[in-house]
Amino acid sequence: MFKFERLNVWQESIKIFEEVAEIVDNIPNKYQSSVGEQIRRSCLSISANIAEATGREGVKEQKYYFSVAKGSIYETVSLLYIMKNRNYINSEIFENLYKELDEMAMMLHGLIKK
Repeated sequence: MFKFERLNVWQESIKIFEEVAEIVDNIPNKYQSSVGEQIRRSCLSISANIAEATGREGVKEQKYYFSVAKGSIYETVSLLYIMKNRNYINSEIFENLYKELDEMAMMLHGLIKK
């Protein structure tokens, strides 16, 4: 088992990606190539950078990749606002994802400050 697979924050990032991918699959086709693809990439970046951080030997490098993952969470939240404002998602879905992403950001903050 890889180290990142044991991290709750990585497990949550995979869950978030699946939720977001399902939402994107249901938005109008003309927006899937813009906001849809951008939010997929930002979600993919979260899990990928968490995994990469755990593969680095130096603490400074690990913190860098955890920070990049945290930045991708912020990007994802910004895109969720756009999706909510365009009525691609309702307020309940937005609030649930927002809460999950906020918790993930706090977990990453703890790993960065460790």
